[in-house]
Amino acid sequence: MEISLKGRNALITGASQGLGRAMAERFASSGARVALVARSKENLDEAAAAIGDAAMAFPCDITDTDQLTQLYKDVEQKFGNVDILINNAGSSRRGSFLEVTDQDWQEDLDLKLFAAIRFGRHYMPGMMERKWGRVINVVSTAAKAQPGGSVPTSVTRAAGMALAKVMSKEGAPHNVLVNALLVGKIDSEQWAKRWRAQNDGTSYQSFLDDMAKESGVPLGRIGESDEFARMACFLVSDAASYITGCAVNVDGGMSPVV
Repeated sequence: MEISLKGRNALITGASQGLGRAMAERFASSGARVALVARSKENLDEAAAAIGDAAMAFPCDITDTDQLTQLYKDVEQKFGNVDILINNAGSSRRGSFLEVTDQDWQEDLDLKLFAAIRFGRHYMPGMMERKWGRVINVVSTAAKAQPGGSVPTSVTRAAGMALAKVMSKEGAPHNVLVNALLVGKIDSEQWAKRWRAQNDGTSYQSFLDDMAKESGVPLGRIGESDEFARMACFLVSDAASYITGCAVNVDGGMSPVV
C-alpha cells in the first residue's frame, strides 16, 4: 500500500535526531512538508539540510512559554497551516518515587505533557475548522505498564496517552484524528548515548543485541527507527481514516499490555 502525504504540512517536536528525525524523513519522502522543532539549532539545521526543500527548522525550547508563543507566529508566517502534529519531544528520566524531587516532576511534566497540551490547543482549532487533522502523542510502553523506579517518565507518559484519548473524542466530529504511539526498545540517539557512555569496547550492534535479550523482546531484536516512522506515517495518512483514540504499541511484542 502506497502512503501519500502530498499537500500536507506536519510539525514534529524533538525532530533533530532519533525517532523525530526518522518521522520527518519518512513524512517528507511521502510528500509532506515538515516543520522541525527542537532546542539545538545546529542539529536542526543539519537535519533540515539532509531532508531537503521539504523541511524547515524552527529552534525552540518547548518548555518555555514565551518561545512557544514566538514559535506559533513563526510557523504560521514562514510555514503555513499545520495539518499533522507530532508531540514527540521527551526524555527517559527514571528514578525511585521516594527520591524524585518536585523539580524533576515539574520539568518532566513541562516537557512531555504541558508542551503537548499547548501545541494541541494552538493547532487543533485550525484542523477542526478545515475538517482534517492528525495528532500523534509519542509516549512509551511504560504508559500502559509502569515498572517500579520509573518515575517521573512512566507517569507523564501515561498522562500523554490519556490526553490523546480526550483529544480524540473532541476532534472526531471534525475529522481530527488523535492517537498515541508507544515506543518500545527502538534504536535511537538515547541508546547510542548510553553505548558511548559505557565505553567498554562493545560494538554498538552487540550492545543493541544484548539489550534486546535482556529486555526479553519477543522478536529478538531492537526495532529500527524507520519501523516506528512507517507506523506514524500510516496513522497520519488518509489510509488510517477510521482510526482514532488508539494507543498502539511499536515494541516487538514486549509490552505485557495489549
